[in-house]
Amino acid sequence: METHGPSAIADPPIASEVGGDGRLGRGGVAWSLFEGARNPYVILITIYIFAPYVAAVMVGDPVRGQEVISRWSQYGGWIVMATAPLLGSSIDQLGRRKTWLGLIVALMVPMIAALWFAKPDGSGLSVTTTMILITLIGVLFAFSEVLHNSLLIRAAGLGAAHKASGLALALGNAFAVTALAFTAWAFALPGKVDWAWVPHAPLFGLDPAAAEPQRVVALLAAGVFGLGAIPLFLFTPDAPPSGVPVAKAFADGARSLVRMVMTVGQYKDAAVYLGSRMFYVDGMNAVLIYAGIYATGVMKWGPLEMLFFGILLSVLAVLGGFVGHWMDAHLGPKNSVRISIGMSLLGIIAFLGMAPDKILYFWPYDVATHAPLWDGPFFTTLPEWIFILIGFSNAIFITAQYASSRTLLTRLTPPEQTGAFFGVYALSGVATGWLGPMMVNLGTKLTHTQQGGFATITILLAIGFVGLMFVKGGGRTTAA
Repeated sequence: METHGPSAIADPPIASEVGGDGRLGRGGVAWSLFEGARNPYVILITIYIFAPYVAAVMVGDPVRGQEVISRWSQYGGWIVMATAPLLGSSIDQLGRRKTWLGLIVALMVPMIAALWFAKPDGSGLSVTTTMILITLIGVLFAFSEVLHNSLLIRAAGLGAAHKASGLALALGNAFAVTALAFTAWAFALPGKVDWAWVPHAPLFGLDPAAAEPQRVVALLAAGVFGLGAIPLFLFTPDAPPSGVPVAKAFADGARSLVRMVMTVGQYKDAAVYLGSRMFYVDGMNAVLIYAGIYATGVMKWGPLEMLFFGILLSVLAVLGGFVGHWMDAHLGPKNSVRISIGMSLLGIIAFLGMAPDKILYFWPYDVATHAPLWDGPFFTTLPEWIFILIGFSNAIFITAQYASSRTLLTRLTPPEQTGAFFGVYALSGVATGWLGPMMVNLGTKLTHTQQGGFATITILLAIGFVGLMFVKGGGRTTAA
């Protein structure tokens, strides 16, 4: 069972108990649907459409926009670091989850929808107000992960937990691709192509001059999340009430957190691995978060290009799971993670050498002297397609890393300590969530370029890569 997020502290995957072919009932399906419905927010708002719009249009300068967004992401990372692990370790003492989760959804949905009012002329939400909203939504999103993941066993049972987890990942990808494709068909392509299956104008009379086709993704993400969350509250079983006061629950959770960290400290290789992972996973996350903003500023792509860039990468990312599984089986999870980090490093270095008139640093490209590669409304030049191919590689190997990292921990830890180790594994995933944004923010400020900010991600990946060199084990067999 692959449980991810800070809630693994409360409901860790126990390797010796996982397996079987349990039936996935409606409670498990509803649990999976919740994650699928939540994913369009990440894809539409934080990566491909809304955040690049804020950087390029609302801020008015992609370089300064990258600095603003990374600074606020850093603030959100600090809040999550200070709160999410404690929530995860206290969750069993808190008892019922769905009441807390319902409150979070009730707050998130209208806050996401309110981003519609982030108008380009400043007559709606200001840049600061918009970033405050996005930061608060990000913190609540992390809390929702904690609570949602902690319901997995109750939703599906041990025998079908792996089915629910896999279905959730599949639905997340399906919802994201569907949302991107619908946005392209309904709002971005109309008026730009003369294709029979595309409306002549954006649906609902949206005005491109007011950036309404970009801003409408906030309403779309809010609606999908709000509707997709309902089945969980109707069908997924909740934990029983604990009767423990909230203050005592968090106090007990803090003590549990300390015990888990102390346990992990007794196993050198696992501890070194978890320390290394804090750096490389933050670098991987940063690549995903800032890829859209980077492409908007450096490649000068607009909403249409970003939509199809997101669709292509979301589809290709599915291969990453298969690639990670194959490398795990044939090379061992440690080598799989090292290859994934190395390929991501190469991908970032290649990104830094790209521009509309330049390929990989040294190859100039004059658009005026080269015929378009195809007669379409986007991606008509060779630099654009090479940039996309680099994005393909990043999507595949970043996804493979997420899969192999969990497997690697099982190769380094004794089965009887799995719970404690996966608890700290979850903690390490949020403890440095602010580091990537801080590095990007600092690099952008110092160099006054997006490339300078993006280049700092290589430091995080390099530290993680070097750290793995000091980890013994992690081959194809489980630790004794």
